[in-house]
Amino acid sequence: MPKKGFTFTQYKKPEQSIFDVLFDIFQEVITHTSGDLDEALDWIKELDKEYKLTSDEYTLDDFIEDLKKKGYIQEEIKPNGTSGMAISSKTERAIRKRALDQIFGKLKRSTQGNHKTKYRGQGDESSGEFRKYQYGDELERISMTESLKNAQINHGIGELHLTENDLVVEETMFKAQMSTVLMIDISHSMILYGEDRITPAKKVAMALAELITTRYPKDTLDILVFGNDAWPIAIKDLPYLQVGPYHTNTVAGLQLAMDILRRKRNTNKQIFMITDGKPSCLKLSDGQYYKNSNGLDPSIVNKCYMMAQQARKIHIPITTFMIAQDPYLMQFVNAFTQANQGKAFYTGLKGLGEMIFEDYESNRKKKIR
Repeated sequence: MPKKGFTFTQYKKPEQSIFDVLFDIFQEVITHTSGDLDEALDWIKELDKEYKLTSDEYTLDDFIEDLKKKGYIQEEIKPNGTSGMAISSKTERAIRKRALDQIFGKLKRSTQGNHKTKYRGQGDESSGEFRKYQYGDELERISMTESLKNAQINHGIGELHLTENDLVVEETMFKAQMSTVLMIDISHSMILYGEDRITPAKKVAMALAELITTRYPKDTLDILVFGNDAWPIAIKDLPYLQVGPYHTNTVAGLQLAMDILRRKRNTNKQIFMITDGKPSCLKLSDGQYYKNSNGLDPSIVNKCYMMAQQARKIHIPITTFMIAQDPYLMQFVNAFTQANQGKAFYTGLKGLGEMIFEDYESNRKKKIR
């Protein structure tokens, strides 16, 4: 007789078409060029020269033509009145999904994902535990399998006899809805010394947006950027985000973030702040700016501490992701975190996304010591 068993073979990675290879590179490059299509295609031309990405049968012109046919690029009128090609909303969505896959792996879509809490009761996610039926329990919570098993144990299997004492219901977990504001530093230091810190920050923002809209549709996400001032941006504008010749007005960013969260109905609120430098700017009452890039200016950082304390009083934790590891700047972040009783992570660029999503998924609050 033949023996049953498993046969193991060497895994072969599925072959990608030239279009798929180029499109993967295109999505990465277009993020770095802040949505500039012409610059992105120039980059791909140079990469093609060096690595022979195309062939005689499938050229770069064929790739551009396929981008048009598939709806990834389209004709648009530019601000100066001229027409030209630009990426489409379909590309923007593709970039967000790719950022999520890169940073957090592949997630299954859910119709109603939310954040678990430790509380049991009439929630909306099964916990796998059972208890006796109590008056007022919803009928759909009754576990018929467990209840019928109890009836057989209590009354025998001769005939079906089900009483209220046999009924059990399955415990459920409450799931908390969350309102999140993501603050992104776009001061000049985010590209200072030749190090690109804004692109990883954009990827995190795009991945977080994709995570919330697909897995946590009941949650809200607002994104704002801060330089000399702070202003909100739409999710669709993330690929085009650029650093400006700005100082870092952290206070303005925090003020706007708290104003946004005050208007949210969700009980659970939080702020994520991605920054790489110290606060160096304040907007004065007369509309002028006070700027000081030399050291930690007491008048600026003290205002930041006051904002952190204010957020703590209205139960808004702030998680700071410092994408620099300067011990001098850590002094400020430590004091800021203590004032808010929030969290802080000191990280390079590689682990930024993983830490943000680990915190977003767990939704745990703890003090930084």
